[in-house]
This record gives sequence, C-alpha cells and structure tokens, in this order.
Amino acid sequence: MRGFAVIAVILIGVSAAAGQIDPRTALLERTAWDALAAGHPSAAAAAFREALAADPKNARLHLGAAVAASLDRRDNDAKSEAEQALALDPTLHVARALLGQILYRQKDLPGAIRTYELLAAQAADGSDARDARATLTRWRREQELLERMQQAVGTHFTVSFEGPEEAELATQAIAALDRAYWRIGEVFAVYAVDPIGVVLYTTEQFRDITRSPTWAAGAYDGIIRVPMRGALEQSAELERVLAHEFTHALIHSLAPRGVPAWLNEGLATTLEASDANWSPQQLAGASPPALEQLQRGFGRLSGRDAILAYATSAVAARRLLESAGGVAVANLLRDLGAGTPFDAAFLHRIQRSFSQFQAELF
Repeated sequence: MRGFAVIAVILIGVSAAAGQIDPRTALLERTAWDALAAGHPSAAAAAFREALAADPKNARLHLGAAVAASLDRRDNDAKSEAEQALALDPTLHVARALLGQILYRQKDLPGAIRTYELLAAQAADGSDARDARATLTRWRREQELLERMQQAVGTHFTVSFEGPEEAELATQAIAALDRAYWRIGEVFAVYAVDPIGVVLYTTEQFRDITRSPTWAAGAYDGIIRVPMRGALEQSAELERVLAHEFTHALIHSLAPRGVPAWLNEGLATTLEASDANWSPQQLAGASPPALEQLQRGFGRLSGRDAILAYATSAVAARRLLESAGGVAVANLLRDLGAGTPFDAAFLHRIQRSFSQFQAELF
C-alpha cells in the first residue's frame, strides 16, 4: 500500500458505515472524510480535531487524523494518531498499515518491519494480507542489504555501498554531491543542514526496493537511491543523476508537501546540469502538456510522455529561475510547505498569476 491517498479513499467507506451517537460529531466526521476525498488534508485535519474534542476515544477519528496528517506530510503527528487509533482498537489493520508506511518514510526500517510483521500475522487472507506480506518481504531484503553495506562518510552526505569494489565509486559520489551541494545551494541561497543518506545499488536492487519505472535513473524518498549502471565509466552521468536527486532533497527540506510534480521535477532537471538545450530540443515540433496536467508524480508515465513531461517542466522551472530568481523560488517552496495555496503563493512570490505565467511559457 504505497499511497496514503488510497488509504483515505478506502476509509471513507469505513466511516460512512460506522454509527455515531452524537449527530454533530458524525457530521464533522463526514465532513473530514469528504475533505480527504477532495484532496484537502488540512481541512480534514481541522474537522477531525474538532470531532476528537467531542469524542476522544473514537479510534476511527484518530485514524482519520493520522491519514490527514500523513497526506499533509506531518509524519510525527500521523505516527502519534495512528498509534492512538491502534491503542483504542488493535484490530484496525488499516491504521497498522499506515503506521508502517509512516515509519518507513521516517527511515525507521526496523520499526516498519516490526509493524508489518504484526499486520501480516493479524490480517485475514485477501489482497490486503498479500500486499502486507509482499511489502514485508521487500523491506526485509532491504534491511539485509543495508546491514552488509559499508559506508563512506563526507561532510554533508553518507554513501552506503555493498562491497570494496564500489569504494572508489562512493568516493566519486561524495565528491559529485559536494559539488552539487554548493552549486545548487547558491542558486537558492539555501544549504542543507542535516546530512543526507545516499545508497548505491545494482540495477536489480534499485528496481526491487524503489519500485521505480524502468527509465528512472535515481530516486529520492528521504534517501537518495541510485543504481550504479557502470557509473565509474560514466562519471558525467553519475554527476547528473546525483545532482538531480540532491535537488529533490533540497526541495523537500524547504517544502515537504504541496509542491506540484512539474515544479519539483522541473527544478531537478534544470539544475542537474548547466546545459539548457536538452529540454527545447525534446519539445521541438511537439505539443507540450499543460502544467496543470503535470501535478502528480511522473512515475505513471512512460516513453515519450515521460520525456515531454520532464522537458516541459524543465522549461517552466528555468523560466521561473531566470525571471524571478532562485531566492523567490525558494520562498515559493517555503510557502507551499507551510500550506499556502499554490496560486496565492505563486502570485506573491513570482509577482504574476500562474495562469499568466503558463500562457506566456510557449
């Protein structure tokens, strides 16, 4: 169960079927689930808080608050609410599944494994139980791999790799990441404070652990994950991929939520290298998708559609950086992370409406 949005949709049915003694609390609960279904986790969180004030021992309400917090990237709050839901009702398997995913996102892999071991033992047979067991198997393989890995530690990055033959690659990776750290940090006038974990995988390990599409050259989910692919012989490609994923990490430090995919991927693609020609070349003679169509992650895309999505996003991000400057874009990201609606944040920081910006893009 990879997306918390899927959990939210499932739980709407749960809440609708459950009885509630207090009609006002029932209305607040219904309002909260409706807000989740509409993609408004902050509004849902407020409604769940109000409902919990009247009915603090309602496990479903704590579960709903956990879902809302997880969608809003408030992981500590989500963890606390999921644990409270399970304390009140240990049979609430969806809460346990959510808790495991939150722990994994917080990089507590042993805790996530323990949670899913209990989930797999308790869940009835069915698709949910099979999904839990499959996730548990994958996480155990990841834990086993991490336990046998070595580490190269730099000032800003810690690179994990499997054997002594990758030691030289880890050294190159730290040097490349340090160059990206200063170059990209200067663009935004922002420098990451906390050390960033990086893991180097074989291609098979990368696909197994990240579930990324076949065209993905790297991934960031709180950890930078990169398949090696003969990287020692392709140092420029390694540098590009690491710079791309580091940009995602820096964006996440400014805005753990609220960033549309086109802005996130566009900035990463633009800042991965100084060459500005790739994106216009890919869009030559093509019909670029509207930015509104590129709000969600690109993992669902393939082939030419993925290329056009990245190229369009990169053109838009480069235009933002050139017209408004990196500091304004960093402030836009901060506003989005704080929960400011996108259109309002864009108008405030970029000094034009998003619709005007998009209309003038091509």
